[in-house]
Amino acid sequence: MSTPWKGVFPAITTKFKEDLSLDYGAMERHVEAQLDGGVHGIVVTGTLGENGSLSFEEKQEVLRIVAEAVNGRVPVLMGIAETTTQRACQAVEDGMVNGADGFMVLPAMLYASDRRETMVHFRAVARASGKPIMIYNNPVLYKVDTTPEMFAELADEEMFVALKESSDDVRRVTDIYNACGDRYQIFTGVDNIALESLAAGAVGWVAGLVCAFPRETVAIYNLVQAGRLAEARDIYRWFKPLLDLDVHAKLVQNIKLAEKMVGLGTEHVRPPRLPLVGEERTYVENVIRTALDNRPDVSDYV
Repeated sequence: MSTPWKGVFPAITTKFKEDLSLDYGAMERHVEAQLDGGVHGIVVTGTLGENGSLSFEEKQEVLRIVAEAVNGRVPVLMGIAETTTQRACQAVEDGMVNGADGFMVLPAMLYASDRRETMVHFRAVARASGKPIMIYNNPVLYKVDTTPEMFAELADEEMFVALKESSDDVRRVTDIYNACGDRYQIFTGVDNIALESLAAGAVGWVAGLVCAFPRETVAIYNLVQAGRLAEARDIYRWFKPLLDLDVHAKLVQNIKLAEKMVGLGTEHVRPPRLPLVGEERTYVENVIRTALDNRPDVSDYV
């Protein structure tokens, strides 16, 4: 199965009201802000979407809300992060009904599966899906590493079309190309090595700080694709302190604070997460404020 997936795919945050129920209107408004910024796809219910804080039914509801708001303008991918293979397969089956154009699939959560178990899990989800799948590899956070050799072995599953490579090692992009050729659309999933990954051949960026800064994220991608690396590098150097906020245990709180400060959201998170306070908050606010004070004009690039 081929797919046109490439470009900037925001891993959007899930919007909550003050009582921590789903905020439909805020999610619809955020989708429009991302599309106005020129993004090429949307990912829901990922790590930034607080997947683990949502019920099984709420994840499907978030998908439905976003798919209706997008209305076919870009692909909508649903993040699949369940504790069992059976629930992951059910999530895929339900997601196809609720508007997903594809899925971003992780290994099973909580239990760190070995190589054989990981491969069986991915194959089972692929066979439950009638839509294309992006495999999400994040050994740093989830303690399961899908290696280039494993991607090569999984290449016989037609539904696997793309990879989100978040091993925090930019060399993996080249290693995957060497192991798999152009079998997959390779996306980078680590904000602060995104430029390096795109330069190494990644065709897409599942991004985090894009939630607050869509135009700047898209500008970097567009400039790299146009071969204008010096201009992309200038924006990336400005962006880097912000992008570092994505590579942190409190990335959700960091990015929701950024959304609030730029007028694109609130800080409402579900416990055990709590909004930032004290020195942590002061540091993140200063990073965001400094960036806003020096924000580049990217209107020519989006």
